[in-house]
Amino acid sequence: MKVWLIQPPKYFWPYVNADDNYLVPQALPCLAAVLRRAGHEARIIDCAPRRTGWKTLAAELRRGEPDAVGVGESHALYSGESLRALRLVKETLPRAVTIAGGVHFSNLVDETLASGCVDFLVRMEGEATLVELLSAIEAGAESFEDVRGIAYNRNGKFVRTPPRPLIEDLDSLPLPAYDLLPMDRYGASRFLFSPGGTTIHHSRGCVSNCSFCCWWIQMADVEVRGGEWRYVPRWRTKSVDRVIEEIRLLSSRYRKRCLVFVDEYWNRDAAWNDEFAEKLIRSGLKTLWFAFMRVDGILRDEKLGIFEKLVRSGLCHVSIGVERAEDEELKKMNKPFYRESATIECFRLLSDRYPGVFRQGTFIVGIRDETKESMFRQFRFAKALDLDYPGFHPLTPVPGTPLWREAKEKGWIEVEDFSRYDWLTPVMSSRELSRRRIEELTIEMSRRYVTARWFLRGLFSRSAYKRNMYIWWLIVTIRMVFASLRRKIYPLSRGGRVLTELVKPPWYDD
Repeated sequence: MKVWLIQPPKYFWPYVNADDNYLVPQALPCLAAVLRRAGHEARIIDCAPRRTGWKTLAAELRRGEPDAVGVGESHALYSGESLRALRLVKETLPRAVTIAGGVHFSNLVDETLASGCVDFLVRMEGEATLVELLSAIEAGAESFEDVRGIAYNRNGKFVRTPPRPLIEDLDSLPLPAYDLLPMDRYGASRFLFSPGGTTIHHSRGCVSNCSFCCWWIQMADVEVRGGEWRYVPRWRTKSVDRVIEEIRLLSSRYRKRCLVFVDEYWNRDAAWNDEFAEKLIRSGLKTLWFAFMRVDGILRDEKLGIFEKLVRSGLCHVSIGVERAEDEELKKMNKPFYRESATIECFRLLSDRYPGVFRQGTFIVGIRDETKESMFRQFRFAKALDLDYPGFHPLTPVPGTPLWREAKEKGWIEVEDFSRYDWLTPVMSSRELSRRRIEELTIEMSRRYVTARWFLRGLFSRSAYKRNMYIWWLIVTIRMVFASLRRKIYPLSRGGRVLTELVKPPWYDD
């Protein structure tokens, strides 16, 4: 079959621009690789780096006439545009089979199938399910109940098949089909994730079940109890040799030498981390790399003498989900493994012993009991941690998460439009603060953090990677300020929405 995987035109996050901030969407080349191995003719259309708008996409569909089109979505924010792409397929090629997948649609089965533009929904991990589904379609199957891990509309009834077990051996999967992507257009910035940025992953899933996070759910084990799916956290990894093979491919063939690991929990396994550092150093591959890490893993690896080797192997950027300054709030979020003292110890270690490593931390604001004082407690904690970059994000109830279910049941959600679920725009008030006030305070905290001293320290860092990050930040901020002045919006003033409003790219409708 001729199968197309599409990443449709999308609005940009405020600090994403049309010039330099595209990174490889890992799901697409991974799925395309297994399709190709199964004998299908796979094609990927990632509209953003190609600057392909809706009219151009429609014309390509008419010319190419694929037999099946798949669209996956991991962000509620872009679910509307993903469904729009499948509606376009139905309007342009009525005979083509439309398939939706990804975190968002996996957790909203009825709503997705009720849209009328989705023939099949692939739930959870997609590779094996998608291949089996296409084989059944190609064979002209009258029933799809034997294909595990899907949902579909059968004569007006939404059918859910049993969950599919997770892939045990990630090394059994083929290397991602990077050759189907315009690799020269990803990570092309002179400063951001330079030189030559690209995403990569070595693991899937997590061992925790944070109430606000959907990522662990997508790669969890599933137990069926009373007809309901119950999710059990699960973490799996590729072998070190397999990851080094992929790094070598990205470096030699595509000149990608700044790796952005998108693993939910990169540093889970100390033995894996140690072997990876040793082999990457011995490989001679001159790569820099970024990872999302946990505090306890960093402190453990430092005591074992592993973290120093990770830095020598090219680790240059660490992002940690600090989330809250208060231990009791972390416990409420099912995230009890951070303690305020451990977090302080971790960031002091990074600052004192590894000053060349870019230190990033994220914080959740707008929780149910949030006040102005508790919000600024997060700001003061970020300052005390001496971060290179703090991200303050309003609590957002993502479909499928325990937070989503609680917020729906208790009527907390005030904004139903998923195009506002950008982790920048509050969609719920707290008991004391309105959505508007939470947004104003979030902007004020970001404004106070970004001082001249903060900029100058980064711009004159001894680390070339860190200098480049600050230069990129400065350039993009200046662009945003001038853009906002043209629109008569003042980004650094109270209530200015340019920091929280998605941007429509100029080619979006073309």
